[in-house]
Amino acid sequence: MEDTSTRSESESPPEESEGPADDAEDASRDETDIEALRERVEAEYDFDDFGPSDMAQMSAEEWDAAFDPDTWITGDRLLDRVDAELKSRIATRDVFGVLERVREDGEERILVYSDEGYAIIHPTGEVRGEGTVLRDIEPVVALAAMESYEVPEPPEDWSLPHPDSVPDGSGEFGNLVIQAVAAVQVLAGVVLLVASAVADLGTIVAPTMGIVFLLVGVFLFAMVANARLSDRFRSEEYRDRLRALREAKERPEFVPVEDGVVTDEGAAASDRNRDE
Repeated sequence: MEDTSTRSESESPPEESEGPADDAEDASRDETDIEALRERVEAEYDFDDFGPSDMAQMSAEEWDAAFDPDTWITGDRLLDRVDAELKSRIATRDVFGVLERVREDGEERILVYSDEGYAIIHPTGEVRGEGTVLRDIEPVVALAAMESYEVPEPPEDWSLPHPDSVPDGSGEFGNLVIQAVAAVQVLAGVVLLVASAVADLGTIVAPTMGIVFLLVGVFLFAMVANARLSDRFRSEEYRDRLRALREAKERPEFVPVEDGVVTDEGAAASDRNRDE
């Protein structure tokens, strides 16, 4: 006799796994998000005047979107572009440091150091180091790695100037103009006060305006004096740093380079600092 027992519940069919179409849709969505983020970053940041402060504000996602690794310049061409850009910036005092070509693991590197830090640039675009030099160099390397950025031609005499050749200040023409305006203000104030005292004009407008002119003139003279003192202080500080670099017979001890070769100890220390 035929078995009439009820069958066990049939197993439900296995869930279908995501196919290539779903993967393609996710990839397309990710690409759209990256393009939207890249457009927002390009509108928010001025890459023609990109500096350490802008770099500090950018998130990791914004950095990856703005600087597509597939379009970066690398290798010897990158080192040559960074070399030219840094020489131009050293010549215009945007970067304070000594530039050298060194070697590590048989490959060429660019070393920039000062009394306040150092940076070592790899052909891959990686930058490691410490101090203010590292913060100044990182955005320079990022710009030089962009195909759309035109690196300026450095001047022949691009190195740091001799300490004695640094002037005490700049903008002397502007100071002279302000001094002339201040002198006119003081003269007008004196004339109004003298006229009020001699002619007895019978009004307080003239002496009040005379006092105002005098105060404005004194303020302008004080502003010029403060600007000149500030310029002298900055120039003297700059000369002191130049003298310190010139008088040092060797690189600072914190620079991990010996006989033109990067030492492993310095590289390991830099990696630890970066991880922290």
